[in-house]
Amino acid sequence: MASRKRIIGFLAGIVVFLIIFFIDIPGLEYGGQTLLALLLMTIVFWATQVVQPGFSAALFLMLLIIFQVIPGYVTAAGKTVSAFTATAETVFSPWLGSTLWLVIGAYIIAHAVTSSGLGERIAYLFINKFVSSFKTIIFTIFLLNVVMSLIIPHPFPKAFIIFAVMKVVMDSSKMCQEDRIKVGFTVFAAAIPTSMIFLTGDGSFAPLVSQFAGVEVSWIGWLGIMGVPAVVMTLLTMLLILVLFRPKEQVVINKEEIRIKQQGLGKLKTTEIRTIIWLVIAIVLWMTSGVHGIDVGWITLLVAACMSLPIIGEVITPKAWADVPVPTLIFLTAALAISKAGGATGMTAWLSDLVVGVVGTPGSVLLLAVIVGVIAIVCHMVLGSCIAVMGLVCPIMVPFAAQMMGGQGISPLIPAFITYTAIYAHYIFPHHNLPILVGSGEGTAGYGPKETIRMGLPLTVVVLVVICVVEVGWFKIIGLY
Repeated sequence: MASRKRIIGFLAGIVVFLIIFFIDIPGLEYGGQTLLALLLMTIVFWATQVVQPGFSAALFLMLLIIFQVIPGYVTAAGKTVSAFTATAETVFSPWLGSTLWLVIGAYIIAHAVTSSGLGERIAYLFINKFVSSFKTIIFTIFLLNVVMSLIIPHPFPKAFIIFAVMKVVMDSSKMCQEDRIKVGFTVFAAAIPTSMIFLTGDGSFAPLVSQFAGVEVSWIGWLGIMGVPAVVMTLLTMLLILVLFRPKEQVVINKEEIRIKQQGLGKLKTTEIRTIIWLVIAIVLWMTSGVHGIDVGWITLLVAACMSLPIIGEVITPKAWADVPVPTLIFLTAALAISKAGGATGMTAWLSDLVVGVVGTPGSVLLLAVIVGVIAIVCHMVLGSCIAVMGLVCPIMVPFAAQMMGGQGISPLIPAFITYTAIYAHYIFPHHNLPILVGSGEGTAGYGPKETIRMGLPLTVVVLVVICVVEVGWFKIIGLY
């Protein structure tokens, strides 16, 4: 039986669609107005959790086709005229690019690192070397997250591996429940900023930045643009946790028990060795994508497929496909479709003009960063979903930035990366960020809204500082404006 909230959200979404669809909106043609109506209805569905987001995303995609939202062009009597022909080929065109295949490959590689035991071995190695107190536990969690971001292209698997090893540390040190919750929260909170350092740190989200900016970014290019801001974000997040989540009791680490667990893994298995070899190949190819010209997405899927081959692979089995999240892929398709349809129908330009009409065009990059960051954060707090907000806000902010700066040669990557940082690094409640959400609850790390809000409120200030000071300054240094 559907809850009252879901029923109200469902009816509210339909009412919003009908109002926007039938009223007269100056400056919007049929395609743009219909897209806006469908988009607002879908946003209501997402915000009120009418159904699982993958289903509402699928509904949105199907309605784009049924209502023929995206304009195409046909030749009639020797003349090219506009026609509304939103075919499956246009709506599902994101599948012709590398982004969604990068997501698939990333999940398969993450499965290989997890199932082979390599991730756990690396975690124990770092724990045994660096952990000696509560502060070093926090430091090691962040360090492990950075290292694993390089070899596991998704935040969830690396966080769960680290948390599993940290449970051994907490058990061996007889840590009290209150401190265990703090450590558990740190594991999943650290997964967020550390995943921002590399393009493959979160293969399901980071590639969207270049897609919405319309500028291709290589693996090295991403590191050059986002590396410094992400490292600063990581350090400030770690400092915030050390200040806000001090241990209740003194922690005494039982290194002997940890060494026993590490020795229990035995020598490197064949699957681990092969996984290491393929990871090295993947990292080298990722880093040199600007030289050989092969897209990071194709490299990721290629390496994932090679891991299944006999003789040279046999690292993964068909079970790895179960880790590939179909709802996420559909959700990403919808986000990319919003961008494509918004540009084609004029909806994005109309919304951008609307924003410019409200805030004006003062021409300051710092003010631009404040406006884009605040808009992105507010939308994220309302909608909750990082992907949904990225798909809605980023395509609007890119043309808005160009208008606001009055043609001063600002790179579209600036509003795209600012939007990305504001959405991905920030949260107030667990549902605002998936790594935080999957780790919450008694069945996992034990933390809940209390710990998340305690971290999220001051984190808002940290995110804005990184956006307005670090990113604005760094983007100037590297010549993005």
